[in-house]
Amino acid sequence: MKANTKLQREVQDAIAWEPLLHAAEIGVTVQDGVVSLTGIVDSYAKKAEAESAAKKVAGVKALVENIEVKFPGSWVKSDAEVAKEVLDSFKSNYSIPDNNIKIKVEDGWVTLEGELPWNYQKEEAVRIVKYLTGVKGVINKIKIKSEMDDPIQKKDIENALKRSSIYDDDIRVTVLGTTVTLTGTVNSLYQKEEAGRIAWKTRGIWNVKNELEVDYEYAF
Repeated sequence: MKANTKLQREVQDAIAWEPLLHAAEIGVTVQDGVVSLTGIVDSYAKKAEAESAAKKVAGVKALVENIEVKFPGSWVKSDAEVAKEVLDSFKSNYSIPDNNIKIKVEDGWVTLEGELPWNYQKEEAVRIVKYLTGVKGVINKIKIKSEMDDPIQKKDIENALKRSSIYDDDIRVTVLGTTVTLTGTVNSLYQKEEAGRIAWKTRGIWNVKNELEVDYEYAF
């Protein structure tokens, strides 16, 4: 396991390396691989970017994110204005069937609900919202309900993982109906989440249970 001070410095460097975060004042503390982020930023996009940068650092086993979003006065919008921006953004994006998504906005926090046939559409919905001015956070409750009846092929998922840059032969795949479960040990949060994203691309999938454990020492 990396020393707390070494991991802290590497996470700080990773955050500072991102162009969007050069001027952001984000505090980083580390205890036994658990990284905590604190601070104040002026957009939800910066908050999400800091979290993403930290997850990619080898040795990070878990992340606690307490970054607050505060806007300059001219950026503050009413919940109704934010809701309209979200709706308009969805309507202009051909990859998202916006009629399937319900939106609620409360104090700048956007909650998304409904059903979509593909996980990439769920991720795209969040990506769109996080860059809108006035958004403080996103709660994604969208569920995946595939429109395809194709039986899930375990071998297809295993082959997709093998083709990826994060492949590790300790990642095990099991299939039960429309649910895929990933178990085993990986060496970073990024590797765990990327394995989940790959599994979500499976035809006919409704759910992924990502039970991979993160153990940095496993890499050595």
